[in-house]
Amino acid sequence: MLKRIIPLLLVVLLAFPVGANAQIKMFKEPPFDFYKVSKGDSFWFIAKRYGLDYRELMRLNPNVIPTNMQIGSVIRLRPTATSPTTFEEQVAQLVNQERAKHGLSALTHRADIKNVAEKKAMDMINSNYFSHTSPNYGSPFDMLKTFGIRYRTAGENIAKGQKTPQEVMNAWMNSSGHRANILNGNYDSIGVGYYNGAWVQMFTGS
Repeated sequence: MLKRIIPLLLVVLLAFPVGANAQIKMFKEPPFDFYKVSKGDSFWFIAKRYGLDYRELMRLNPNVIPTNMQIGSVIRLRPTATSPTTFEEQVAQLVNQERAKHGLSALTHRADIKNVAEKKAMDMINSNYFSHTSPNYGSPFDMLKTFGIRYRTAGENIAKGQKTPQEVMNAWMNSSGHRANILNGNYDSIGVGYYNGAWVQMFTGS
């Protein structure tokens, strides 16, 4: 799946899978902590491939809908694997590290903006689109206002397909538009959302 990122500035089915699996390599245990969902995957088959209990796999990924596993989404295979919430905190920390390098003040990772960013990430996956304009919420500026977030200036970065906070930050920092949002001195707050391989940063300045 191609990785995609766009900046914006302002001013598992539980049934047995269809087809033969004889050509798929099986493991006694996972060789890594995360797995990227492919076409035809289910919790049952992923668990079988890596020697896991599919019920435990479902417990480790409560935000993944078993009957609607999204291609390209990343799921946890081990209890020690980082949770999505930790992913979001790590992205916020990486943003502030980049800002510190340029003499900029740290952004506050606000719970209310984080909630909006998480809903946007979930919406992109569940409604199958990749755009700053949601068919359900409108623009990110409309969405922030809908959820009661007041701001003077705002911006949004989105990405899809990156597996780790560092990977998505590298992609954003290597793109002038995303980098400009991350290093915008007019912003004082951020909310980071992650859901099934979709990443969202929402920035506001008061």
